[in-house]
Amino acid sequence: MISGGNNERLAREFFRNLNLPWPAEGCSVEDALAALDPEWLEEFGLTAEEIPLRLAEFLETMTRASALRPLRSLTVLGGRDKAGAPEEAELRLVPGDAVSVVGPTGSGKSRLLADIECLAQGDTPTGRRVLIDDAPVDEDERFRLGGKLVAQLSQNMNFVMDLTVAEFLEMHARSRMPDSADSDVEAACAHCFERANGLAGERFAQDTKVTQLSGGQSRALMIADCAYLSRSPVVLIDEIENAGVDRREALALLSSREKIVLISTHDPLLALEADRRVVIRGGGIRQVIETDEEERSALAALEAIDRTLREARQQLRYGESVRIP
Repeated sequence: MISGGNNERLAREFFRNLNLPWPAEGCSVEDALAALDPEWLEEFGLTAEEIPLRLAEFLETMTRASALRPLRSLTVLGGRDKAGAPEEAELRLVPGDAVSVVGPTGSGKSRLLADIECLAQGDTPTGRRVLIDDAPVDEDERFRLGGKLVAQLSQNMNFVMDLTVAEFLEMHARSRMPDSADSDVEAACAHCFERANGLAGERFAQDTKVTQLSGGQSRALMIADCAYLSRSPVVLIDEIENAGVDRREALALLSSREKIVLISTHDPLLALEADRRVVIRGGGIRQVIETDEEERSALAALEAIDRTLREARQQLRYGESVRIP
């Protein structure tokens, strides 16, 4: 039996996510599962024998995640480009850094994000190596950190569980805040929900099914989730400008939460809003450019153009005639 404390809360969440009844008082997990209809379990692709193993793996994973040590730095050591030539720069990042990744389509921007996500150790096509706190990552630590150190938001997102937004946030909050009081979990979910709506172009309700959210709403929800509920200190975002969210506010939110943020983009506003930008060509890092004061001035001019475009979009969306002041 599992009773009391953090493990029980996590186990209850595990059972609820699989739509399984929690064992009655005094009943072991094994006995409760043995009493379930095998045909009912089969509909979910499960067997009574494998559920305890999955539960044990889940508890071990969540326990490790809660023990994730603070990240002081992440360094990408140069590898080689598509032609085999050595990269001309390396990249060192610390919490609070916001870095854009720019380059032509197909240049290798997504490959850089993928190398960071998998904590490459010279074993990817680029030969890059990723250091954590100035040290290489051995295989055991790489496995332990997998899926915990880095949160990635890809261009295409699809939810597979038919939960409401409130249920989805509560599930994430309880798995990531296992020792918190119910009131703290509720407050975190409420704050996350409000910030997600602030990022989305169209508001949504807490009882909206996540499978019914638009692409922009889904992305806004996950950005807020990464900022307020996720323990992952590194956030990778692939082309947020096509997601229908307040992209600059999203970048500011994530960096203000002391995350390392890398965002692949073709948007000049996002590229210049970042502290630095990594220029990718031919599969390799060509430059790492600091945003200077002259570019900040250019950003202000581009923002004025962007405001005009946003006003025109709003006029079109609400059936108004387009009027440019």
